Amino acid sequence: MLIEPAVQTAPQSQVQRKIIHIDMDAFFASVEQRDFPELRGQPVIVGGQPESRGVVAACSYEARQFGVHSAMASSRAYRLCPNATFVKPRFEAYKQASSEIHQVFGEITDLIEPLSLDEAYLDVSASTEQQGSATRIAQLIKQRILSRTGLVASAGVSYNKFLAKIASDMDKPDGLFVIRPEQGLQFVSTLPVKKIHGVGRVTEKKMLGLGIKTGADLRAKTLVELQEYFGKSAQYYFNIARAIDDRPVRSSRKRKSVGIERTYPQDVKDLELIKQHLSGLLDQGIERMKLKQSFARTLTLKIKFDNFEQVTRSQTIEPLFDSTEQWLPILLSLLNKTEAGDRAVRLLGLSFSGLTTERVEKVEQLSLF
Repeated sequence: MLIEPAVQTAPQSQVQRKIIHIDMDAFFASVEQRDFPELRGQPVIVGGQPESRGVVAACSYEARQFGVHSAMASSRAYRLCPNATFVKPRFEAYKQASSEIHQVFGEITDLIEPLSLDEAYLDVSASTEQQGSATRIAQLIKQRILSRTGLVASAGVSYNKFLAKIASDMDKPDGLFVIRPEQGLQFVSTLPVKKIHGVGRVTEKKMLGLGIKTGADLRAKTLVELQEYFGKSAQYYFNIARAIDDRPVRSSRKRKSVGIERTYPQDVKDLELIKQHLSGLLDQGIERMKLKQSFARTLTLKIKFDNFEQVTRSQTIEPLFDSTEQWLPILLSLLNKTEAGDRAVRLLGLSFSGLTTERVEKVEQLSLF
């Protein structure tokens, strides 16, 4: 969805930035519904059991219709939705799904700022994917996540982090909302202050008491007035009211691996065809390493079967190889340790890890005798 253009425009310094905020929809609950088909379409609550003193970690959209939300006491959630299925969190499953999602991000850009297992900022300003269109890149990311994990993501696209995050929540679930540079001020003008990140219940109450209900009301206050009311947070509110957020997408992670994977529209069971696909992925992976002028110590094969069960097989070698001819026998050996060929395959993936930019050959020490 797009906002109608406004006369006012964003500061020129921000216009060139292209930020995407990805937020998975009901992440924990969606993983449970994916892995256990009998839960699909049913209210699902992930967290403590109703009779315990636990709380709701996440809930499906079916449960949210009854007023259930995260951080709510499980006992209250049960009273609101007694027909819900309560399940204990499976964090390993969520971490695995998150890893696959972040691999999709890494195929698009290195500028990734993870916020949690199911949420991240991406700076795609320099990306050449989809002819540089941030909107089409967001669509591509959503499609890849769905095809590889069976999970649905919502995306917000804008010229700064604040607006991108707000946008990702506008059309959930399965949303894609775009706020263009010329639309930022209009959008913020009508935004309720409780939607501003950092405005909690106490601050919202204080703002409402000062007659500040929307971004436009906030923008009407001078910086001096805001400093009097909100102290150190004044500059932040002053900027946000003007749709200004200069915070960069901070990626603290150095790329430690090179990965590539493909989800197939139809499950593959023919072993020779699987080998052909893997050989092609191997070629692409090696080309990516050459572009980074890197060598790898470890090759990992990932296979996802038609029921979403996933297996990995790895091998670490010395010396460091840099050609398909050298890596292929190792890859086929890893493949032989799986049930591929006997079971239908949905996804194939390879990753090279233990990266180094120095070629190290294994040297045999000469015997003293």
